[in-house]
Amino acid sequence: MFDNLSDRLEGAFKTFTGDNKITEINVATSLKEIRRALVAADVNYKIAKEFTENVKAKALGTQNVLNAVKPGQLMVKIVQDELTELMGGQAAGINIKGKPAVILIAGLQGSGKTTFTGKLALHLKEKRKLKVLVTACDVYRPAAINQLTVLAEQVGAGIYKEPENKNPVEIALNAIAHAQDEKYDVVIVDTAGRLSVDEKMMQEISDVRDAISPNETLFVVDSMTGQDAVNTAKAFNDRINYDGVVLTKLDGDTRGGAALSVKYTVGKPIKFISTGETLNTMDVFHPERMAQRILGMGDIISFVERAQDQFDEVEAKRLEKKIKKNKFDFDDFLGQLNQLKKMGDIKSLLNMIPGMKKMMKDVDIDNSAFSKVESIIQSMTPEERGNPGLMSLSRKKRIARGCGQGMEDVNRFIKQFEQMSKMMHKMSNNPAMAGMAGSMKGRGKRR
Repeated sequence: MFDNLSDRLEGAFKTFTGDNKITEINVATSLKEIRRALVAADVNYKIAKEFTENVKAKALGTQNVLNAVKPGQLMVKIVQDELTELMGGQAAGINIKGKPAVILIAGLQGSGKTTFTGKLALHLKEKRKLKVLVTACDVYRPAAINQLTVLAEQVGAGIYKEPENKNPVEIALNAIAHAQDEKYDVVIVDTAGRLSVDEKMMQEISDVRDAISPNETLFVVDSMTGQDAVNTAKAFNDRINYDGVVLTKLDGDTRGGAALSVKYTVGKPIKFISTGETLNTMDVFHPERMAQRILGMGDIISFVERAQDQFDEVEAKRLEKKIKKNKFDFDDFLGQLNQLKKMGDIKSLLNMIPGMKKMMKDVDIDNSAFSKVESIIQSMTPEERGNPGLMSLSRKKRIARGCGQGMEDVNRFIKQFEQMSKMMHKMSNNPAMAGMAGSMKGRGKRR
């Protein structure tokens, strides 16, 4: 996500290397590259031109004011502020009111509406502690009803469906009545998509919206379609006047044009972003954090928030005691690995850490990278997983045969595990590190 744009912007800021002040010449050179970078990221030329004009005005306005700040650093700050403003300025909340609150989900086929419906249900259930009912109103794609049913079961939400009914307005109204009877707090209505914008689709979604009067209407956009996504978003908004945009597939090979352009073009905020298929890979959209990611600064706040969502204080205390006694075992390691995977796509997580994006640029990492380690641990007996010191040559050979890997892979992992365990034990008995850990726990509690 945004890799090419980030690289090109970094190159644009290098024009200030060696300069001790901002001038019209170095600003013009930098802005030329910034404009090219934005257009290459599939941002409309008019938007790119206006963006660079705003940056120019602010940069030249500081010529005689901030002598203590290096020109390159100042330019980065100005571009960061302008990117934040371009994408909406600040996070936009979702409107949850009424008994039940009603949320309508719209978008083209393949944009990720149904998956997002499941993710939103999980978000409202875990973050807001609400009782959620999801409603299957896609009457054209049979798999949509089955998919939503599975997702509802996974997140612990209720599901309303009428497989034989082909009238989405009736289904939506019946779902709301059912939600009132069963005391649900929120009803999320998943609607049908089409391969392109057409009158039949627009009329149907308009009829559903008029019938149920949703508190919130969200338009789901596949960010990989770039500027086309922005044009589609505008067409839908002109017809149904939705409240916010959801950008999906931001972990894919996307240039970023949709994220950068949709707020400017449509005038509606991006409310959520989605970065994967797993149900916990949805985040509230924070323009300032996204601007930092684009500029290679990472997003440590979102990283910590995801970590805290998976933080189990009881389990953490148990592990702390085991580590101090140097009793950390393979079962503990596997548990921590699964906890890390629950935080989302590994590469996306690493990109949130400042400086890590640049370091990992040419490294291909995904969640499958852990499968080799998992297979090794799962090929051990319960006794071996609980007692790392039992690893004899014969046991290693058996484990290698069991997981279908070479002895060198098994030996390498066990050696790395031993080194990691020693380091963790050493750190746990360091008073300074113990104090730091206590501080982090305190932050987690106050959240």
